[in-house]
Amino acid sequence: MPRVNQICCIGAGYVGGPTCAVIALKCPHIRVTIVDLNQARIDAWNSPDFNLPIYEPGLEDVVRKARGRNLFFSTDVDKGIRDADLIFVSVNTPTKKSGVGAGFAADLNYVELATRRIAATATSSKIVVEKSTVPCRTAESMRTILDANSKPNARFDILSNPEFLAEGTAIDDLFAPDRVLIGSLQTQEGKEACAALSEVYQNWVPKERILTVGLCASASINALSAICEATGANIAEVAHSIGQDSRIGPKFLRASVGFGGSCFQKDILNLVYLSESLNLKEVAEYWKQVVTMNEYQKRRFSKRVVDTLFNTITGKRIAVLGFAFKADTGDTRESAAITLIRDFQQERALVNIYDPQVESNQIWADLNEASPDVPLAAIQRQVFICSSALEACKNAEAVIIATEWAEFKTIDWEAVYAGMNKPAFVFDGRLLVDADKLRSIGFKVTVIGRGERL
Repeated sequence: MPRVNQICCIGAGYVGGPTCAVIALKCPHIRVTIVDLNQARIDAWNSPDFNLPIYEPGLEDVVRKARGRNLFFSTDVDKGIRDADLIFVSVNTPTKKSGVGAGFAADLNYVELATRRIAATATSSKIVVEKSTVPCRTAESMRTILDANSKPNARFDILSNPEFLAEGTAIDDLFAPDRVLIGSLQTQEGKEACAALSEVYQNWVPKERILTVGLCASASINALSAICEATGANIAEVAHSIGQDSRIGPKFLRASVGFGGSCFQKDILNLVYLSESLNLKEVAEYWKQVVTMNEYQKRRFSKRVVDTLFNTITGKRIAVLGFAFKADTGDTRESAAITLIRDFQQERALVNIYDPQVESNQIWADLNEASPDVPLAAIQRQVFICSSALEACKNAEAVIIATEWAEFKTIDWEAVYAGMNKPAFVFDGRLLVDADKLRSIGFKVTVIGRGERL
């Protein structure tokens, strides 16, 4: 079995950064180098004051302990590839915006570029691990590229090791995962490569939580069975791996103004595209409805705000508390807040925003992208970014809780009420506040998923 002494991770983003930082912390005998072509991002990972490029509770502490010891960040991608025994490919895979599959299929351009660079650079055998959020059979495509372009003395074993991280709890998820899933070819070499990666994880993960499956079954139960038949995956393996996830249960079945984040919607759209590609129309329609219902939930929530505020919010000030797609992260991708604020803009409301982690330039960029036909200067005449929840709520007609930040539970709601126009409304899109307590103060409270009267 090949031993892993050096690891290279291509991609220093939300998956590669935390994952390999934890590997370095838990495996001090392994040198871990995270490489990325984005100089500013690598500079942030290397910053003396640990002003890291992503926010994740516990991440800074991990990086402080491991950086400079056996954890390194670099833009020298080729050296990272050459030196490594095992390479994680953890690059961005956004949904395609044009061409075949636009709006549904994953854009695998960065995965292919990284794979071709490995083939062109590696001078010795490597274990290559697909870590990005990608469709089924991507690992097979990577194997085809590597086999066709490898040098005489370089042989590649391909593994699929999907991530199951939830932003906001990623470090806890990595420290104590429900399961680690490793897919490999069922050849002798494939099984040995699988064992080598398993040995890395066994430095802190109990062996019984490390599940090894076929190469395709590690990708994303009736609607899935047809896809498994068409792609060669095993529905029993897929069901078993999904069943190990503790988030599928009460944590998952929690109403909100809408799900967001970089992965969930993208994965569902990938599933739709895969189903359509396999001519499984009914399966595609089933999964498409998940995204349709999510968009409906956001539109329904913003309409309820307008309807409750006497059918117009023109010229009224609305406070939106939270802009990240969920608490304990600075990630705004697919955030429900973006859709709500765009809807409020179109109704000609004035919008105050407060989020404890999201940078102002990110908020402006997201709002500009959501309303491409509206100049940024026009958006900034309607939307204002505030430095506290209390400031955001001052002189507002309504407060919208769009992100479940813990600090919103402990706001001085009596002070908020005193500073708002009356009647003062609160719309809780995250099941966060004590509605009865707020009503006792004087607020008119609407909680998502509850049919109570104001």
